[in-house]
Amino acid sequence: MKNFFKGLGFWLLSLTWGVVMTTVGLVVALALMLVGCKPKLFHHYIWFEVKGMGGGCSLGGVILTSENPSLHTLQHEAGHGIQNTIFGPVFVIISICSFVRCAYYNYHIKKGTLHTLKPYDSAWYEGGATRLGTKYFGVK
Repeated sequence: MKNFFKGLGFWLLSLTWGVVMTTVGLVVALALMLVGCKPKLFHHYIWFEVKGMGGGCSLGGVILTSENPSLHTLQHEAGHGIQNTIFGPVFVIISICSFVRCAYYNYHIKKGTLHTLKPYDSAWYEGGATRLGTKYFGVK
């Protein structure tokens, strides 16, 4: 019952203060379902495994990941979902920064120069997402 109320509170905040990113997520979820992707649940998040996608993406209460993601990836993306409920409309800017950072890191992975960069979580919004996701969705 406790998890039900946590989920209810999360969705209440996601559909009010975090409505911008959550609306994007629900539109993407509908599009994915129309093309045959089946939704799953990660705690109270709607989660899709998208073939050919690298890493993950959080769109409010909707998480997109590659196939068979690690628990760390799911927790990290769930942490971004919590950030959406904290920062509301400002989270759109954080999401853009996160997307650019991810693309930049993927470029360096392909180039073989990842070792020249600071750790991924050194950006406050990435480290914050990992900490929130681990705290609230860690294995107990």
